[in-house]
Amino acid sequence: MRRGKDAPVDQLGAEHCYDPSAPPKVRRYQVLLSLMLSSQTKDQVTAGAMQRLRARGLTVDSVLQTDDSTLGALIYPVGFWRSKVKFIKQTSAILQERYGGDIPSSVAELVALPGVGPKMAHLAMAVAWGAVSGIGEWHTRSGRAGLGLASTPYDEPVLSPTAVDTHVHRIANRLGWTKAVTKSPEKTRAALEAWLPRELWSEINGLLVGFGQQTCLPVRPRCQACLNRSLCPAARSLGGS
Repeated sequence: MRRGKDAPVDQLGAEHCYDPSAPPKVRRYQVLLSLMLSSQTKDQVTAGAMQRLRARGLTVDSVLQTDDSTLGALIYPVGFWRSKVKFIKQTSAILQERYGGDIPSSVAELVALPGVGPKMAHLAMAVAWGAVSGIGEWHTRSGRAGLGLASTPYDEPVLSPTAVDTHVHRIANRLGWTKAVTKSPEKTRAALEAWLPRELWSEINGLLVGFGQQTCLPVRPRCQACLNRSLCPAARSLGGS
């Protein structure tokens, strides 16, 4: 059901939002901003905001020189856009002062930035720095090379250290993959890593995020159209047969 790779996440994720012609540290900064904008926001909306920002030249300096009202107009209607204006300005000032306009290369430093949570930090490590850890998003050599990272064999998945996406959290519980019901994406990640073969870790997040965007929706999932309905414990109560 995911063979076509045609879900929003497949075309509009953080690894697709940066300017490939920009210097490496600018690309990394753009990745971080796209992740900050993506919280509580659909991929299409995040991508639109990033397009508008990039059209003006998206760098630490340009953001710091943009007044709050203009920045707000550029990122609207991302979720909690007013708070994100504040966080983006604060984080950009820190990056300029402490990191020379680049982003930190550790999770601990990333989560210390205003508006950057653990999931964003882990994804930034994966997409921008090529870090390897647990179940999470993945990208290919073309994405890594665009950020100035060491290449891997073409289309080889690269693991990232992250709490799983909320789609993965929801679907894993619906399918009974967590044994006991888990209450948070981080607990779902730990439960999945306890039994899922490591060679599959690179695939599951992207596959299930797209599946959750297109079929296994949070509300009114399309169980009748799902090829997995006979295997899904939740399908009967959610509308499957």
